[in-house]
Amino acid sequence: MSTQPSAQTGKSAAMVAPKAAPVKGSSPKAATKMHRRSRSGCFTCRLRRKKCDEGKNQCKACKHLGLKCEYKRPMWWSNNEQRKQQKETIKNIIKRTKLSEKTTQIGTSHAETPPGLSHSLPTSATYSEATVRTRAPSVESQSSPGYDFNQPLSNDYYDFHPHIASPYETDPHCQPFPPTPYEVDIKTERQMYVNDIPTRRDSTISTFSTYQPPSAQPNLHSFPEDEWINQDIYNTGDMFSAEEGLDFDFFDFSHGAPQTSQQALIQVDECDRPLLDHFIDNVLRLIFPILEVNQHGSARSEVVLPALESNKCYLHCCLSISAIHLKSTRGLQGAQIDSDIVRHRYATIAELCEALKLDTNHVQILEATLGMIFFQCSVGRPDDALPDIPWHQHFQAAISLVRKLELPHAMVHDNNARLHPPFNMTLASWIDILGATMLGRSPEFADTYREKNQSGSSSGLCELMGCEDSMMYLISEIACLDALKASDGINDMQLCQLIGSLGTSLDTTEVPPESLTWPYSSTGAIRPRQLSRNMTSIFRLAARIYLCSLVPNKTKEDSTMQSLVERFTGSLQLIPHGPDGFDRSIVWPLLIAGSQSTANSIFRQALAGRVASLGEHAESGSFGRMVRLLQEVWHQSDEAVRTGSGQNVHWRDVMQQKGWDFLLI
Repeated sequence: MSTQPSAQTGKSAAMVAPKAAPVKGSSPKAATKMHRRSRSGCFTCRLRRKKCDEGKNQCKACKHLGLKCEYKRPMWWSNNEQRKQQKETIKNIIKRTKLSEKTTQIGTSHAETPPGLSHSLPTSATYSEATVRTRAPSVESQSSPGYDFNQPLSNDYYDFHPHIASPYETDPHCQPFPPTPYEVDIKTERQMYVNDIPTRRDSTISTFSTYQPPSAQPNLHSFPEDEWINQDIYNTGDMFSAEEGLDFDFFDFSHGAPQTSQQALIQVDECDRPLLDHFIDNVLRLIFPILEVNQHGSARSEVVLPALESNKCYLHCCLSISAIHLKSTRGLQGAQIDSDIVRHRYATIAELCEALKLDTNHVQILEATLGMIFFQCSVGRPDDALPDIPWHQHFQAAISLVRKLELPHAMVHDNNARLHPPFNMTLASWIDILGATMLGRSPEFADTYREKNQSGSSSGLCELMGCEDSMMYLISEIACLDALKASDGINDMQLCQLIGSLGTSLDTTEVPPESLTWPYSSTGAIRPRQLSRNMTSIFRLAARIYLCSLVPNKTKEDSTMQSLVERFTGSLQLIPHGPDGFDRSIVWPLLIAGSQSTANSIFRQALAGRVASLGEHAESGSFGRMVRLLQEVWHQSDEAVRTGSGQNVHWRDVMQQKGWDFLLI
């Protein structure tokens, strides 16, 4: 390699040039902007779950690997089978590209390396690539750098040497022996220049080998060590998800991704900019943790940020939630933070009322209303006394909008034609089913869930929240039975028959115990489907406890009930805990099981451990409210046992006594 700047090629110059030092006086914003995460990369990178630099016309990753870079949504994106085929096609292209690069590197080392380099001798600094060769080897020659040493010897070789018998003629099963492998050492020298003055000089030696392990034969045993070549060259282990492919565009979102690849263009007053930044950086990740596992980044790029740009009512809702989170997590007190909460809360209500008067933009009104209900589950403390409208009153407005948009009809009758369920309907269904248990009522769309259960179709509940759809449909049926019992619309015999029927339905959803394992792989990657199986098991046991509590004269001290609570506690070990765990996604099952635990139950110890692992996060959102409610339920029930009154304390009665309108989901 030449040591003069003028002799360097474009490739070597890029390798020699040092990293540019930051220029004095340059703004820190410019440096920060270079490291922002993209939210609208090409669909090829999204399929590979790789970071995309969003290069114009073609991103750097696709260009380097020889892939087709598509920014416009391709036809295969919405079809699972075509998506799997596209993954295999991309894998094969990357394999060919990697192998081609390796072959080119070996060939280039032969063409550009002086004769003595193969023995790791020092390279002369005066050696030039422009050295005139006295003979140009043929392309088919074994001395040619492009010659494929792995190809079998052709018949022309034996025609030219008639005295040598071809092994293919004498033995049809004979396989040609590969050529003797060899290694080549490449010495690379780098010279750094500052103002055309040579300063630092580095020298490195890299070894390239032509050895390739033989392909596995059917009659030979394979060894684990044979897999190193695939992992080393093709790196297929982390190219895609460790589990079977996921449908990354499962939901029919109400709007697309943000139009810009940089920071979302959200119009907000300067005084509210800190609240917006706090929401995006700290609150957003708490809202849809399971959706983030199943479809990484979709909650941010396809749900929240587009709505913040286009929906002013939704924006005020998020700013209010951000202020609540700041107050609860950072201990902010005073009139200013309370004013921010109430100001944006009332602005949300005002925008909703204005939109309802105009009777337009029903989708935007629905997503803002659902946000006001559901986002509260992630923030705030149980003792927050600021004025607010109860969640179930907001939900009545959401129910009206859902019916006006005919979303239940779309989920049932258009199931075959609709590839993806409406996201707003899926979120409304989750609130509807579990929210009905908070009020002792039947779910508003119970008939829809019953039809979906009979047809075996999905509503997207598993992808959004982690519990399988069939289990949520059965919880809806139990909630209907609970409401029927509370209204005295059924006698004890009919009640027991229906309880037995629903218990049989729960039995059909059971899975083998060996299928429930730790949801993290050996490499530390989360396995979404395994996590879903574990969470469904937790919801199934909670549903059994809920159903068992409806049996006439059944108490929590009953052996059957305590056996279910003990099984539930054991299954909790398969749900990751701590700040990065999923305890906040199983609030409802924890409430149902905890309300039936006794003073000496192991559940209480297990819950105390999970609360401790969450730290300060255990005091916020639905999880903190659930813990506060259970503490009051335990206090009253333990006191009833101590005094011998035999009173069975129900958690809904405690909420009514305390005036709590909690949505614990």
